[in-house]
Amino acid sequence: MIIVTGAKGQLGGDVCRELEKRALPFIGIDKDELDITDEAAVEVFFKANKADALIHCAAYVAVDRAEDEKDLCFEINERATAYLATECKRHGIKMLYVSTDYVFEGKGDKPFEANDPKGPLGVYGMSKLKGEEAVKSLLERFFIVRTSWVFGEKNTNFIATMLRLAETKSEVSVVCDQVGSPTYSKDLAVLLCDMIATERYGIYHGTNEGFCSWAELARFVFEKANKSVTVNSVTSEQYPTRAVRPKNSRLSKEGLTARGFKRLPPWEDAVERYLESIV
Repeated sequence: MIIVTGAKGQLGGDVCRELEKRALPFIGIDKDELDITDEAAVEVFFKANKADALIHCAAYVAVDRAEDEKDLCFEINERATAYLATECKRHGIKMLYVSTDYVFEGKGDKPFEANDPKGPLGVYGMSKLKGEEAVKSLLERFFIVRTSWVFGEKNTNFIATMLRLAETKSEVSVVCDQVGSPTYSKDLAVLLCDMIATERYGIYHGTNEGFCSWAELARFVFEKANKSVTVNSVTSEQYPTRAVRPKNSRLSKEGLTARGFKRLPPWEDAVERYLESIV
């Protein structure tokens, strides 16, 4: 039995659908079914539901709001993760924790390796790093999978935002100095389900292949969606946000290859499939 947290979210929902496709038994939970920040409730839940594995997708992901809701962000991303990891240790359950490129400082232009030095720029990244540390300190049987720029069915992602803007605008300004890998939640879900079926524990990076800037992604989306929208490239300094974003979000996936996991398709292919799915 596999427990999936954040089952009503973008990634968690796709993980549940992928497990269903594979006819694997699972329990998908969201905050309505279990408040993961309630330590006692988490303990009761794990006593009542015998599981072999946990895929932990639930997270506080409002990057800008996290700067003003620091306690809540850490409560969900660090302390709740520690509660879950504690129960996994108690019941002999292997755990997969989904993390983020935001644990790195984001300097330079080389893809970050899994064990490169960390340096979160804001509250969200630090909270996810603390979640990683909780998992590592409590468990031996764990996977940590860092990802970036996730998009999927929920329509709360960058691509969906660009398409909404295209309905009323003929030009948009998009940052050009932040580079990473757009990642389709459906593709990432396949990797997570492949991984949880193994004992190849460790820290990995899971994103679609290839890199682009946000401005390049916007141009690709408009081209493929046949939208006549001009994309004006601006720097991060010209488009300030409450939380500082890493400029280099490139993640190396060499660890996947080395341990025999199938890498995700190119981001362009993923975006095209996503656009077809929402028509």
